[in-house]
Amino acid sequence: MATYDFLFSSLGLNEWCAEDTSDTPLSMADLLRKTKGTEAEPDSIWELPFPSMDAFHESCASFPQSRDLTKGLEQGFLDIKDNLSVVLDPLTQPLSWFLDGALYAILNTPWWIVIPLLLAVVFVVSKSWKLVVFVGISLALLAFIDYYEYAMQTLAIIFVCAFLCVLFGVPIGIAMSRSDMMQRLTIPVLDMLQTLPPFVYLIPLIFLFSVTESKLYGIAIILYAIVPVIRLTNLGIRLVDKDVIEAADAFGMTSRQKLYKVQIPLALPNIMAGVNQTIMMSLAMVVIASLVSAPGLGVLVLQGIRNLELGVGLVAGLGIVILAVILDRVTKASLARINAAQKQ
Repeated sequence: MATYDFLFSSLGLNEWCAEDTSDTPLSMADLLRKTKGTEAEPDSIWELPFPSMDAFHESCASFPQSRDLTKGLEQGFLDIKDNLSVVLDPLTQPLSWFLDGALYAILNTPWWIVIPLLLAVVFVVSKSWKLVVFVGISLALLAFIDYYEYAMQTLAIIFVCAFLCVLFGVPIGIAMSRSDMMQRLTIPVLDMLQTLPPFVYLIPLIFLFSVTESKLYGIAIILYAIVPVIRLTNLGIRLVDKDVIEAADAFGMTSRQKLYKVQIPLALPNIMAGVNQTIMMSLAMVVIASLVSAPGLGVLVLQGIRNLELGVGLVAGLGIVILAVILDRVTKASLARINAAQKQ
């Protein structure tokens, strides 16, 4: 006699329970129970199992198990997969073109053009020769140990994904700041994206797109990294001093003029902080996305894990740290310049 037989008997569901309609494959626990026989009813309340789906299934064969729930979810996704692919494939195809184009361009341009160009960008953004020297030495070190191509692949993916995160994230943050309803609807989605484990992003995408398509890992990186720039754009605009907004209204500024000439400039430090966090999260996700064919230093980390090559894994990890420090220092130097300009 199972634990919760009395419940189904009292509800008059004995005939329904006798009809075992479940076609879910047996789990290992079910097989062991069938081998050893039905478990006896608990002797005391201390051994009473929680009234879960599996506990009810033991008393009523027609009651669904937890594995029926997960199987149904998977089957439902597979049923709509083709329709989703028809809609999502053309919408996301430009992402593949951007990523493939960036990778092709950075790998087929000579190093003596790429590295000086990157150093020039660093100087324009930071106006710091010390930072330029640091970045130059770091890139030279990666090239010296033959990790130049892997590092450039990682940078190309980060540049494309971070740019798209800013391109889409800043307008969403602005829309949230201008509408409380929009904020209430968007925050739960952002909370979910921020708390969802990174590996979970890859599961539905693997079913929707081919592993050979670069948009597979591109979408995962964007979904994972776009949250900070949206949140901090919204926060920065909402924190603009109300007295400044009233002064802008007194001068007869339109809503668009207030946004572009007052709110965004004053919120720029917060927006840049969001960009910094987005770049860092893009770098973190690039490493995980190597599981689904994303090129770069993450491939070497994965190789070190799979083949138990300690040296390869550690050196590739050091390369990722170097890139993280470079990106962090450059974006923070840009943020410091913006803060200094606003104080003058």
